Amino acid sequence: MKAITIHQPWATLIALGEKEFETRGWRTNYRGELAIHAGKKVDKDACKQEPFRSVLAKYGLTADDLPTGAIVGTCLLTECLQVKEHTGFYALAGDSKHRIEGNEYAFGWYELGRFAWKLTNVKQIERISVRGRQGLWNWNE
Repeated sequence: MKAITIHQPWATLIALGEKEFETRGWRTNYRGELAIHAGKKVDKDACKQEPFRSVLAKYGLTADDLPTGAIVGTCLLTECLQVKEHTGFYALAGDSKHRIEGNEYAFGWYELGRFAWKLTNVKQIERISVRGRQGLWNWNE
């Protein structure tokens, strides 16, 4: 299975089903199963800001509770959409029928030319300690 390493709290937000798009500066042609790996870095400042703080609190979590160095979920990567417009309040991606706003917009980096990877069928799993890598990498379950 392919995997991607994501800093915290973003990896946990995906695993909880609170973040539908992962934003990247590069396009991928890969579609299919994807393991979400929580990297070693936790952005504690982000965890204290809204909407991160309140969404994590909904699950009884703070920055200190977030797993690192582990697979925390699986999903399907179904689309890779280029950001066509962003206003500071919402973004339009792909053929512009994908309007990204609210918490989803706050949880990503939607500058023009970046890519929004659409993640579906998200499943949170018991953490599995694994060393991460950059880019898409192969995880042998």
